[in-house]
Amino acid sequence: MQEEGVSNLICHLNTYKTMGPDGIHPRLLRDLGEELAKTLSTIYQQSWVTGEVPDDWTISSVTPIYKEGWKEDPENCRLVSLTSVQGNIME
Repeated sequence: MQEEGVSNLICHLNTYKTMGPDGIHPRLLRDLGEELAKTLSTIYQQSWVTGEVPDDWTISSVTPIYKEGWKEDPENCRLVSLTSVQGNIME
């Protein structure tokens, strides 16, 4: 991914969303977007070439969210997975 593309994605991050399990808030990434774009671009390109991503980006926090019906029935919940913001940018 080119540096300009990464910079564009970073500057359009929603800063009202929560931080990922790595503890990095989208506001921090957006505020430092110009400085981080080159580094993240290099990491993304290397990940595409090798087929590997940093281990911290593969960690997710999965939480069941109640939908309707009997709360104890697992079918009445949907699972929400919270992953790192950097991994989401790469996707």
